[in-house]
Amino acid sequence: MTEHKVLVFPAGTEIAFEIHNALRNSKFVRLYGATSVPCHADFVFENCVDGLPFVDDPNLIDELNKVIDQCGIEYIYPAHDSVLLRLTAGQLKLHATVVTSALNTVAICRSKNNTYCFLDGAKYLPKYWLNANDVTEFPVFVKPDIGQGSEGAMLVKNRDKLWEILESNKKDYAICEYLPGDEYTVDCFTDLHGKLRYVGQRTRERIRSGIAVRSRFVATDPWVQAIAENLNSHFIFNGAWFFQVKEDKSGVLKLMEVAPRIAGTMGLSRNLGVNLPLLTLFNMWGIEVEIMANDNSLLLDRAFISRYQTDLDYDNVFVDLDDTLIVRGKTNPYLIAFLYQSKEKGKKIILLTKHGDSAIKTLQDHSIDIYLFDSIVGIPVWDKKCLYVRERSIFIDDSFLERKSVHQMCGIPVFDVDGVESLFDWSG
Repeated sequence: MTEHKVLVFPAGTEIAFEIHNALRNSKFVRLYGATSVPCHADFVFENCVDGLPFVDDPNLIDELNKVIDQCGIEYIYPAHDSVLLRLTAGQLKLHATVVTSALNTVAICRSKNNTYCFLDGAKYLPKYWLNANDVTEFPVFVKPDIGQGSEGAMLVKNRDKLWEILESNKKDYAICEYLPGDEYTVDCFTDLHGKLRYVGQRTRERIRSGIAVRSRFVATDPWVQAIAENLNSHFIFNGAWFFQVKEDKSGVLKLMEVAPRIAGTMGLSRNLGVNLPLLTLFNMWGIEVEIMANDNSLLLDRAFISRYQTDLDYDNVFVDLDDTLIVRGKTNPYLIAFLYQSKEKGKKIILLTKHGDSAIKTLQDHSIDIYLFDSIVGIPVWDKKCLYVRERSIFIDDSFLERKSVHQMCGIPVFDVDGVESLFDWSG
């Protein structure tokens, strides 16, 4: 099968980063990113275009088509709910195929109130009210009708407060019964024949900005499986989708929302063997799929990560062995990764060590291939490493005195072990 060019837009969301992680190493995909403003996507996507209009701009489709034509894009992977709806609705005007479900499905799921009305009568729906005057019990749970995650969600304890919220905000809200129990996200996959092939129930143990940043799989509850089957019979899904449920005061799981797209925390499914972004593309290509998931326990936890861009221009990497490449008797995997990346970029790797005659044996004992290095230079313990360093190089060593002498004598950038992260090229 040939390689397909896939554009992720907008490329700066957590959804986009999960799509990137899922597809970046696939032999079937060449990834591109596009954003409206410069953002973290510039550090992640090897090919990234900035400056596209925002989702509500009437020129969005035309500007996207310019990128599509210029880059030869075949598929667009929407990475935001509003973009998903806009591009699905504008599919006929786009010069590439949108990775999406049926328009009616996408439109209904974009509104919580529309979702509840569409599924009205289902036993798994919470009590909901379209008008504040109709609310029969308090407290109630209120959140924007069009939104994602738990952003803007509020617990409202009386009618006066409810009216205050509704009248002071220029947006529509969904009002439903308060669900005080545990909350779950359920990852799903519907194949190209409309058959539900995968259901994975995961926890939402810690939430940040509406996103589950700590999550683990639990055994799929039969009631959750039944909800998934029922949703799949009502909507026309294509590939990956998910829904969220929460326990009511009696412990019964009730539906909160449905989304026909990739979720940012679907990496949990992916790392158990179910790559939902890639499986969804297989749907688009008309390929029959088989799904197999590992059954080991897996906990996902996310935090902010720092990535860096640098203007350093160099040809050689001089690196130390003891307490640098090998730390506390163990190979430094992050430095090894950087050295291999540097090798792939055509840099010369020079091991500069005072380890003595046993340096090669030490490398072999730690399963470090000696051919990673263009040369291995042994230096007497009384000598200075700065005498062996060439121009257009960087120098990595745990010793401050060695770094100081190299920096002063050779005038090149020097790094301790902790500074290697700034040298990585995270794109691609």
